[in-house]
Amino acid sequence: MVKTIDVDLPVEIFDARISIPLIHQVVTAQLAAARQGTHSVKSRGEVSGGGRKPYRQKGTGRARQGSIRAPQYAGGGIVHGPTPRSYDQRTPKKMKAAALRGALTDRAQSGRIHVVASLAGENPSTKTAIAAVRELTARRRVLVVVDPSDNVTFKSLRNAELVEIITFDQLNTYDVIRADDLIFIQNAFDAFVASRAVEGGETIKLSKAKTEEAGK
Repeated sequence: MVKTIDVDLPVEIFDARISIPLIHQVVTAQLAAARQGTHSVKSRGEVSGGGRKPYRQKGTGRARQGSIRAPQYAGGGIVHGPTPRSYDQRTPKKMKAAALRGALTDRAQSGRIHVVASLAGENPSTKTAIAAVRELTARRRVLVVVDPSDNVTFKSLRNAELVEIITFDQLNTYDVIRADDLIFIQNAFDAFVASRAVEGGETIKLSKAKTEEAGK
């Protein structure tokens, strides 16, 4: 049986202001940055061939044409087509941090954050780890946050369906809101809090973070 740990949640991270427009902006920028932007088509000047006028200007009864690579021809160039470009959007670090705090606050207030000592034993076992995850939550998509050195948990869940695994230093807004539930391994949670929260700041118990509205 997997026991959850009623940890102290720093208020500045898990009880922050939730701004839906900010979360939307940050997630949109993150998804845009993931695009390769390598799409490309050829204009009429880049398509090979078509240097000769297909037929004489007058006397044929047909519309005048200057090249078989004009856009109206099959195999011709493309008008106003896509060209290689970068989709990166400049997003300040403070905005990213605020969006992540808002996403984590939403999950904490909804009772969808769990902290456990471990999901697997001393050796990697997908069956054991998945059973532990499903014991904690029946929701569909789960995000497990681990320490970079936690090879046992990583190997146990790397091929698990609908269970994603991420290191605490890579935690981001998109992955948080995409997951129905978050499961922190305790050492990863401690490291995450240490890197984000002010020491000695106000805290709230995980069991008390759930709001009345979320419980209805």
